[in-house]
Amino acid sequence: MNAAVLQKTSSTVTTPGPCPVITTERLVLRPHKITDATAIAESLGDFKVARMLARVPQPYDRQDALDWLVPHASGILPDWTLAITTGDDTHIGAVCLEPRRGQWRLGYWLNRLYWDRGYMTEAVAGALERFFRRMPEAQVFSGAFADNLASLNVQKKLGFTIVDANQLFSLSRNRLVPHIETMLLPEDFRRPARP
Repeated sequence: MNAAVLQKTSSTVTTPGPCPVITTERLVLRPHKITDATAIAESLGDFKVARMLARVPQPYDRQDALDWLVPHASGILPDWTLAITTGDDTHIGAVCLEPRRGQWRLGYWLNRLYWDRGYMTEAVAGALERFFRRMPEAQVFSGAFADNLASLNVQKKLGFTIVDANQLFSLSRNRLVPHIETMLLPEDFRRPARP
């Protein structure tokens, strides 16, 4: 290997740095805290929310939330796991950007009481905008179950394109479910106008 290749490799940024606090027009995205456990358990204990997520079992309780929160709230993981909060710091959902199998993966969910207000698009756009500032050459992969049209619509608005379709096991549904895989290049990212 020559010195030019070694120099380029050593200066490449591989992580976006610590999980930030991001303020959007109506929301504050912040690192998770252990005190978010009850709100997370209430949100993910709702089957209408959990059924759209691959890795959330049912039933889901406070101990499940704590088991998930401890490594994420500790700051030891290289991912961004942002709590979506309203002005009064009420935890209403999450946006996660995590390295998985050599790719950056985006995942997100929102408490059902806050659906249909444009919060998810606003939160994901805010997280992606900051992420791409720190990782300007990263590709972000995501997806949604085929029956989750709201989530697919969020991704479409932000510039994601469909790259594959497959079956993915859903813990809450306890079966394989048709799944749409998507990808976003930094240059394709679009920040939509407020709904």
